[in-house]
Amino acid sequence: MEKNRAFGQVITGLITQKNLSKEEAYDAFCMVLNNEVSDMQQGAFLAALTAKGETADEVAGGWKAIYELDTEKVTLAEPDGVVDNCGTGMDTFKTFNISTAASIVAAGGGVKVARHGARAISSVCGTVDMAECLGVDVDCSVEVVANSVEEAGLGLFNGMSPRVHPMALGRILSQIHFGSPLNIAASLANPALPKIGVRGVYAKDLLLPVTRVMQSIGYTDAIVVYGSIDGSNKGMDEASVCGTTHCARLEDGEISEFTFEPEDCGLPTHAAQELAADNNITDAAVKMVALLDGHVPGARTDSVLLNAALIFVVKGTAKTLKEGVEQARGVLADGKAMETLRRWVAMQNTNPDAGLEKLNCLQKEAAACRNC
Repeated sequence: MEKNRAFGQVITGLITQKNLSKEEAYDAFCMVLNNEVSDMQQGAFLAALTAKGETADEVAGGWKAIYELDTEKVTLAEPDGVVDNCGTGMDTFKTFNISTAASIVAAGGGVKVARHGARAISSVCGTVDMAECLGVDVDCSVEVVANSVEEAGLGLFNGMSPRVHPMALGRILSQIHFGSPLNIAASLANPALPKIGVRGVYAKDLLLPVTRVMQSIGYTDAIVVYGSIDGSNKGMDEASVCGTTHCARLEDGEISEFTFEPEDCGLPTHAAQELAADNNITDAAVKMVALLDGHVPGARTDSVLLNAALIFVVKGTAKTLKEGVEQARGVLADGKAMETLRRWVAMQNTNPDAGLEKLNCLQKEAAACRNC
């Protein structure tokens, strides 16, 4: 009762627009993760913090609590060169799983990618759901994922798995269905602790705070994006081929802001509906395989090329987004994306044969659809 009463004072402060220091946020998130206050208090805290508008210190405090208390850690052979790409989720326009396809293309282009994602909270198919449907073992240990990053160039830590976050994260994320600082802090709690990243956010006003948080927790290079849709107030936690993409970039210790249009990257502007999420996860996986096999021209492929280009740029293998798009296009054309997907399924698996059989079935179905 006493802890609930004290925690209620924290919530009251947030309701009256009082910001928390990094240390205060850390203490509050520790209480949530340790389940020291009631579920109602935990939900009220996250809602009040979201309604006030989170500061960089508040998100950093949340990240510190999650990383220290509830994250299994791994060490990669060359951690400084590894890239993470993911979105916070909870955006207002639900796309197909662009970031997963982009990560596979980037890995096919030689970038080592250590991802940290979650199952769907507000859509049909989240990052983890898609990987599982493709044949990846998403419930494996962090050591298996780390080995996949080293050997296949790509691995995915399941942000809702007790083998990655053993104490509380899955419990909390599965119960909230709105964007909150927890989504941001949790997305950053990558067991491999990469120093280079591309991050999508669900609101434009989060660009600078999230970039500052990434800088404060050790990122040296980062691009944070929010994609808009022409003629709409909706947006996506991805770079957009449907309108202006708003960005913040961390480079050489400095943070800058910029925007770009699809045409700036050598791509046309597409209708947003062409990127809409599929209603069935199996259909989504079949389309993903077809895309990575080079058989889905148009908006979906262009969105993947653009988001893979961001990874190439932040890693330094492309100087401009236009150059990165062409680099990604070459990966698809050469079949390297599908090769990478097969290696990923084989390496991030406690039963590689079963995973590859699942992927083979999807390829057959994709081929059958092309021949219909």
